[in-house]
Amino acid sequence: MSQKSPDISVVILCYRSENLVPIFIAQMEEALERRGLDYELVLVGNYLASMEKTDHTPEIIRKLAKQDPHIKVVVKEKRGMMGWDMRTGLEAATADVVSVIDGDGQMPAADIVRVYDRLKSGNYDIAKTYRIVRYDGSLRFFISKIYNFLLKTLFPKVTVRDVNSKPKIFTREALQKLQLSSDDWFIDAEIIIRASYLGMSIGEIPTDFYLNKYRASFVNTSTIFEFIKNLLRYRIKMFLK
Repeated sequence: MSQKSPDISVVILCYRSENLVPIFIAQMEEALERRGLDYELVLVGNYLASMEKTDHTPEIIRKLAKQDPHIKVVVKEKRGMMGWDMRTGLEAATADVVSVIDGDGQMPAADIVRVYDRLKSGNYDIAKTYRIVRYDGSLRFFISKIYNFLLKTLFPKVTVRDVNSKPKIFTREALQKLQLSSDDWFIDAEIIIRASYLGMSIGEIPTDFYLNKYRASFVNTSTIFEFIKNLLRYRIKMFLK
């Protein structure tokens, strides 16, 4: 990797993805290199203390980093969930364009290039995908529909089609203005709410969302109640400002 700042930093959330990570990284690098982008990959393998001996993701991504100068790793004992993982990865990114994506293969690695081109061609602050085809089951589809409806009802300035979809790509300036603070699943919503109310421009492109056949989803029926609680809490917080 050259000494100049890369064209893009790709933060990849690898929590408990284990052997799925090397496959996804190979796909990601192929897409980025075909596009001719200079890049760094920030692999986030934060772990729960209770699973330190059974979650092999940290050792897998450390091994990948030793073999590949494009890769840096973030491995810490978790002090939060997905949002905390995302923020630790974003803090380690160095490029002027920063993206985030899950590393379990449910979102196509090649979408990074498509969303990057959308960001650049439209001169957007943020670009992202929205899922038009989902192979992960009716429950996830139902939860997503309800969540997006509630979010747009409570935050009418939000107009994006699919709040939680990734990859999300930011300019460095936009990322700094967002001042993200969420530690849990709400961070995707926080990104879109804050960007919408700060007047940022957001570009979207369609994508497919695949089923993870090797690991159970972290989203279940209780997740929707967590989502609702966080939406209401954030709405009250904005109202009181």
